[in-house]
Amino acid sequence: MVEESDLKQWRDAGHVARRTLEGIKGEIVAGKAWDEVIDSAERFIRRHGGTPAFPVTISVNDIAAHYTSDHRLTAPDGWEGEMVFQKGDLVKLDVGVHVAGAIADNAMTIEVGNGGKHTEQIKAAKEARDASIEKMHPGTPWHEIGAAAEQVHKDAGFEPIRNLCGHELTRWNLHAGTSIPAHACGADNPGFKGGVELGSIYAVEPFNTTGKSGMVENIPPSNSSNIYRVTGNITIRKAMAKNKLKPIGATMARYIEERYHTLPFAERWAYPLLEKPFPGEEEEILRKKWNALVKKLISIRFLETYTALRCEDRGLVGQYEHTVWITEGGPEVLTVE
Repeated sequence: MVEESDLKQWRDAGHVARRTLEGIKGEIVAGKAWDEVIDSAERFIRRHGGTPAFPVTISVNDIAAHYTSDHRLTAPDGWEGEMVFQKGDLVKLDVGVHVAGAIADNAMTIEVGNGGKHTEQIKAAKEARDASIEKMHPGTPWHEIGAAAEQVHKDAGFEPIRNLCGHELTRWNLHAGTSIPAHACGADNPGFKGGVELGSIYAVEPFNTTGKSGMVENIPPSNSSNIYRVTGNITIRKAMAKNKLKPIGATMARYIEERYHTLPFAERWAYPLLEKPFPGEEEEILRKKWNALVKKLISIRFLETYTALRCEDRGLVGQYEHTVWITEGGPEVLTVE
């Protein structure tokens, strides 16, 4: 529960997150590379007093979520052509900001070139988010929140994505346990017990699709998002005591934990840290060392990786998201300019 007296940093994070979306959306134009927009957004966050709470993600067309560029600019599996925006692309820009661990998470969907191909889908995603937020008063059951989003999507002729959810936020924790349905899950669904809690902070993010399945699937391989996170399940000291980490591995793990705590981080952020213990090493050798390090840190449960997601039947995906704080009078949207 977040008290009013503790809310300033959450509001500050929300302001920066929203300003980033508004400040960067104009850069999503035909001919611009995905990684240029990602880099620009992350620099915007830092320039305006925040820190990325997770790597800025760009998800185009049937890609639904969790893709950020790596340092080699590797395209998602199955993506044909360059990672450059084309007129008519449906682009999800998802931005998270933290201020001393207080997190704001927001997203919007943009049609490249504003040609009107996706106007109704974009409108439905935004209205579904707002319909869910309007219901978020203390005590409202979660199934009512999801039903509100689904109704908007169905009325507009789109399917809600059923296996992506909103999430509770706590300090330094992007996914704090409670999941928020974005479909009519039913009152007895065991995955969505209880309801909206006073003083809690939630990221509300219904997705829709032009496909029929209403489901997303993983894009291979398991680290296709290029995003990792320190789990907090094992300490570096304990790993060394059990001979699970060599000194160089422990040093790298410490570098990562000190910078990112338990918030998600990009491969391209952490990869250059290898240059400290291995100055002047060739790229191919550094790459092998990085892969071995990540494999080891995942195997001992120090790190986990995220998978990029796409619509199961390749439908085009839309998304809008706000972060809200629950007061006695209802939701206060924190991701506002």
